[in-house]
Amino acid sequence: MANCHGSSNRKQHRHRHQGAAKAPAQVQFSDRHRRLVLVGNPNVGKSVIFNALTGAYVTVSNYPGTTVEVTHGHLSVDNVVFDVIDTPGMYDLIPITEEERVTRTLLLNERPDVVVHVVDAKNLDRMLPLTLQLIEADLPLILAVNMLDEAKATGLSINLGLLESRLGIPVVGTISTQNVGLDELKQAIVQYHRSCHCAGGASVQHSIYDPEITAALNQISSLLERDYQVSKRTIAMLLLAGDEEITRQIGETEANAAEINRLVAQTAANYGQPLNFILAMQRQAAVQAIVDEAVSETGNGHARWVHLLNQATINPWTGIPLLLLVLYFGLYKFVGEFGAGTIVDLIEANMFEERINPWVNNFVENLIPWPLWQNLLVHDYGIITLGIRYAVAIILPIVGTFFLAFSIIEDSGYLPRIALLLDRVFKRMGLNGRAVIPMTLGFGCGTMATMVTRTLETRRERLLATILLALAIPCSAQLGVILGLLSGAPRALALWAVLMVGVLLLVGFLATKVIPGEQPGFCLEVPPLRLPKLSNIVSKTLTRMQWYFLEVLPLFVLASVIIWAADLIGLFDWLINAITPLVQALGLPAEVAVAFLFGFFRRDYGAAGLYDLQQAGTLTTNQLLVAAITLTLFVPCIAQFAMMWKERGWKVAVGIIAFVIPFAFTVGYLLNLILTTFGVVL
Repeated sequence: MANCHGSSNRKQHRHRHQGAAKAPAQVQFSDRHRRLVLVGNPNVGKSVIFNALTGAYVTVSNYPGTTVEVTHGHLSVDNVVFDVIDTPGMYDLIPITEEERVTRTLLLNERPDVVVHVVDAKNLDRMLPLTLQLIEADLPLILAVNMLDEAKATGLSINLGLLESRLGIPVVGTISTQNVGLDELKQAIVQYHRSCHCAGGASVQHSIYDPEITAALNQISSLLERDYQVSKRTIAMLLLAGDEEITRQIGETEANAAEINRLVAQTAANYGQPLNFILAMQRQAAVQAIVDEAVSETGNGHARWVHLLNQATINPWTGIPLLLLVLYFGLYKFVGEFGAGTIVDLIEANMFEERINPWVNNFVENLIPWPLWQNLLVHDYGIITLGIRYAVAIILPIVGTFFLAFSIIEDSGYLPRIALLLDRVFKRMGLNGRAVIPMTLGFGCGTMATMVTRTLETRRERLLATILLALAIPCSAQLGVILGLLSGAPRALALWAVLMVGVLLLVGFLATKVIPGEQPGFCLEVPPLRLPKLSNIVSKTLTRMQWYFLEVLPLFVLASVIIWAADLIGLFDWLINAITPLVQALGLPAEVAVAFLFGFFRRDYGAAGLYDLQQAGTLTTNQLLVAAITLTLFVPCIAQFAMMWKERGWKVAVGIIAFVIPFAFTVGYLLNLILTTFGVVL
């Protein structure tokens, strides 16, 4: 199911956004191995197939000249070794996003030995237009029709043999989550490569377009003199579609460029709509004819219930209450109460405070006679008693419960539905529903989410999302600690949530007035709801926990060392004294200045400092709320700041910090003033 909002008709949307094309980059393949490239729309199971083909030993690196990551691995079948690349998702050979451009560049410039196009069996009518383009390009193509189980559950029956006959390329049916059909796919890859099938589908490609466009394609193809990695017919199609990158290249390299441009203009003048749109519609008509033959409905009664449930999750009248239930039980009850409450109390209070810390303090004091070096390892700011305790006892349980909840939401197919529900709200902030992906990931880790903003279509969207992530999206550890801090005061927690949403909307709305740019469209492939698979949930949760812990533990240790060194030379006390007046202006005790200073190192580090103060009974509920609001809005952690610098440049990163710090203290001051003036006690 695909949903498009606003200026989101993808075919027309492409016609407006082709000017951002970059010069093609080269990716390095091994000369000893064959080249296998996986392509396909997002959410079709392409990465699952990649993992099944390549196993555990893979590498992730940026595509040369870009910030887009591609995953590399190796496949060995019958003594034939392939270099395998899992490419970013793409919908069309005419790209909008940088991810699509990378995939297109790889296909057009690198000439893979085999291309596997992975499609969702439930949505062949939307997937096969890209298949026709890949066939037209004379690429050595295999079609992997994935998710056959879900197609059957929704009442669809697919005749794979007929599909193969109509397309003229090998077609393999798979259920990647159950390893069904993957052995057949491996054999098809080797056999297809050995048989030297360099192209297929000739019977299809010449019947796609009307006679006038077909004649123009033939004429333009005959005028192209250079050799290309793909068919000249595809180059001609891209020229007719108005692809600016290809048009520029042809103008620089082809002697007949002027005549080619005249033919393109002449053909375009005969149609009342952009040629790119006309070409897409004619491809779609050809696909529909194939689908009508190859796909039939079985009348499965289960399909009706699936359809009703799908509609309930995206209809605002039913979807919003369902979303609130998910947030209540998934975040508040599970992460906030169970993770940040029950598990943290068990590990932090019962294990570290009562047993580990006293024993470690005594052991180090007896082992090391010098207080200076004792303080590096233990006591108030020690690596073990502060850094490791925070990371293991407070942060890790919260991160674990959050990633577990997030993995369930993700694996069930519910995450894109949240994007649809929030699209209208996000548009108020200059974004669209697609931004729910980095925003939701921001509740896991702001560093990771800032990196994922590169998937947004425009520079304006990426900048807006980066600002909002830095300001108003707490990471999972910070969120969990705050939920734990305020879980005993429901009114304070509700007010914190309302204020954070209000700040997010206000800053996003104001930023759209300051940052120029076009309102983005929105087109998103929505997978069906499915029962989450336990192995997927466990794998995703453990992988993310490992990644997060390996990142956070060294930083917590480093923060403890820096705090120890700063305390040793008096810098720590000086910084605390500098922050204390600001903290006291918020109506908070001076001890909170330490938590805010910790927040410079990591947001969750500062939140964990508030947790200690709450346990000591230092803060009232009103003060907890003010501190939680201010700290949530406070500067992002060092890692997130570094990622902002990398993705957006140092000027933007420093500018965001210069805005966030005074804004956070201003909001905290106004909140305390209102609570005090009106005598509100939470």
